[in-house]
Amino acid sequence: MKLVGSLFLCQTARVKNRLLVGLILVLSACSTQAIPDDVDPLPVITAAEFQQRLDGSTRPMVVNVWASWCLPCRAEAPLLREAALHYEGQVTFIGVDVQDRPAQAAAFIAEFGLDTFDHVADPDRAIPARLGGSGVPITYFVASGGEIVATHLGIIDERSLVSGIDALLALP
Repeated sequence: MKLVGSLFLCQTARVKNRLLVGLILVLSACSTQAIPDDVDPLPVITAAEFQQRLDGSTRPMVVNVWASWCLPCRAEAPLLREAALHYEGQVTFIGVDVQDRPAQAAAFIAEFGLDTFDHVADPDRAIPARLGGSGVPITYFVASGGEIVATHLGIIDERSLVSGIDALLALP
């Protein structure tokens, strides 16, 4: 009887530890930065206007669809910032913020230093729907002139990002 009681206590402790670890992971993904009260919202752009921007591009583009409430988006944000700085002048990066509040979007951009490239707002997710994707995050690799060369659904890692950019830069 004593052994059964200590096994129960051990299992209860494991469950509590798992819950605690889960809570810590969720909280660590949340921003500690204050959300600004008065922010300029990102420019709202239609899917047709965005397509015109892609079609008129003179250099390759990496288009990342994100949202401040998306945990995978938070995980990949530092990588995108570093890549945008590294490939500056060779590849244009554009962020497409979907279904977000202006203050949260501004806080996300500030927290991760993503002000190194342009962002637009797409409150209705019309842009990824037009480009052939859903959910967040999504990364599109777009050749100059607007042709989508590759699409990466979900969180992007360094290898996939660099491979996609290298493929864009190898195009004539």
